[in-house]
Amino acid sequence: MNKIKKFLTVVFFIAIFVLLIYLIQNHGIEPLRNKVEGMGIWAPIGIFILRGVSIILPALPSSAYSLLAGSLLGFQKGYITIIFSDIVFCQAAFFIARNYGRVPVRNLVGPKAMKKIESFNQNQLEENFFLMTGLLMTGLFDFLSYAIGIGGTRWKIFTPALLISLLISDSILVAVGAGVSQGAGLFLGIALLGMFALATLSGLAKNKMPK
Repeated sequence: MNKIKKFLTVVFFIAIFVLLIYLIQNHGIEPLRNKVEGMGIWAPIGIFILRGVSIILPALPSSAYSLLAGSLLGFQKGYITIIFSDIVFCQAAFFIARNYGRVPVRNLVGPKAMKKIESFNQNQLEENFFLMTGLLMTGLFDFLSYAIGIGGTRWKIFTPALLISLLISDSILVAVGAGVSQGAGLFLGIALLGMFALATLSGLAKNKMPK
């Protein structure tokens, strides 16, 4: 059952990727953006849902949706869409793990992803706010949301760490996506500032890591 579900999800996302490449090659990014703007609120909702699915099922790549949001929606709208999606679905992953434990999480993510989730519990994240925040800034924030919930971390500790990490890390890829489609300048500058902040906080996290 899990193999069939993974196969179908992989096929689905490959089909979306191929469709996007086809549209960009045949219509260009600007006409595509105009069509997306014509969709109104449905375009951000679509990216919001796809990003959320990639968090609840963390075997799926999620970074692509940050680039997609920046390139199709622009930095401001794309950033808000990705931030809102990450907050909602990371909180959902945390509450599933916190309230229902390992079994439903394993059923959602599969045994291989579950091993990765379990490995994070060895770092005692609930005792180290800086380490938790630093790790949440990586591309593994979806796995970590489950791991932190399983570890019994309180919501009022997890939430500020999540917000700080998302405000910085989400800005990078969304800004890159916006910079590629709208000309570098300001947006790639935002990405560089985000990477600098990410490196600084990652360094603080390593210093606070238990020996």
